[in-house]
Amino acid sequence: MLFATPAVSAGDAEPAWSLSLAYKADIAGVARGGIQRGVRALDNLDVTLEADLEQLAGWHGAHLYVDGLNNLGGRPNDLAGTLQGVNNIEVADTHAKLYQAWIEQQAGDHVSILAGLYDLNSEFYHNESAGLLIAPPFGIGSELSATGPNGPSIFPSTALSARVRVNTKRGYAQVAVINAHAGTVGDVGGVDLSAKEGALLIGEVGWTGSGKIALGAWRYTKQQPRIVAPGLTAAPPPHRAQGAYLLLEHDLVGSEDKPRFVHGFVRVGVSDGKTTPFSGGWQAGILVDRPIAARPESAFSIGFADGALSSNYRMPVANAGSLPPHERMVELTYSDRLMEHVSLQPDLQYFFRPAGDSGLRNVLVLGLRLQVDLKIH
Repeated sequence: MLFATPAVSAGDAEPAWSLSLAYKADIAGVARGGIQRGVRALDNLDVTLEADLEQLAGWHGAHLYVDGLNNLGGRPNDLAGTLQGVNNIEVADTHAKLYQAWIEQQAGDHVSILAGLYDLNSEFYHNESAGLLIAPPFGIGSELSATGPNGPSIFPSTALSARVRVNTKRGYAQVAVINAHAGTVGDVGGVDLSAKEGALLIGEVGWTGSGKIALGAWRYTKQQPRIVAPGLTAAPPPHRAQGAYLLLEHDLVGSEDKPRFVHGFVRVGVSDGKTTPFSGGWQAGILVDRPIAARPESAFSIGFADGALSSNYRMPVANAGSLPPHERMVELTYSDRLMEHVSLQPDLQYFFRPAGDSGLRNVLVLGLRLQVDLKIH
């Protein structure tokens, strides 16, 4: 239990700071296919502090955000054997770390500047209507998530970043410069201050209204090692990774005040395909708020994802016909609140040709997520 006496201003003003806790405990297992059948348990504790620095310290237009993580448990994808992953809280190393720590400064009514340890997927390549789905490709496209020396600045390790965003009445534009080497407090080596691996440059423009249309592009300033196909050891010369993506989401049925509200989304991403297993991919799906009228906190989602394997990854072996060109999957999930602060979410995923390996049987993954959310103002 958390105990705190939050600072609040007089009247109806927003609190000067708030503390949030989100805990997820998952059970995920392979019921059929993949590498082997089995079950893994894993969890994620996320503690977030947000502060209005104008109220606390007189710093006009400034906002502080600090986010700490702790992850424990197994790796269900070791059983499934997919390239894109099956669980969005699975990590390679289980330990506590500082996930994000940044300050955002308003510069007038329409411009904001952010600097610090920052998850680029919190604002770039992001759509709300995919948020209930658990499979990682619905968080950020696999052709971008697999780039960089040790992954870009996304969960679970961020990097020092600077972001500028301009908001208009009908849309926005944003750009960011992000250290190409992800690493934060708690990781081996900590925060990388050398920038010797160069930077990831990313930009996005979007229209917002009853939905969202966004176009983004990204590029690394330094060359990255090329992907090595399974079974090969010789590494080809490095290459400068780059790519682009398009997001569309829209309200399809109803509105927030109706018994049922349906959102839809489609995303397409492409990359050079030289430094990751993926030359591109797409995701699509729907989110249904309140599918059961008597359950106001219920939600259902179905999503489809396709990871297109790059020719660099496939070519040396594809001539023998052993590597199909895609890894495809479908996910169905339902979430409902059991009591105040506690929700339960059963999940089903089915992968076709996991890892693009015709030697692996299609994978059926079953999961269950328990989530606890608390917020103190």
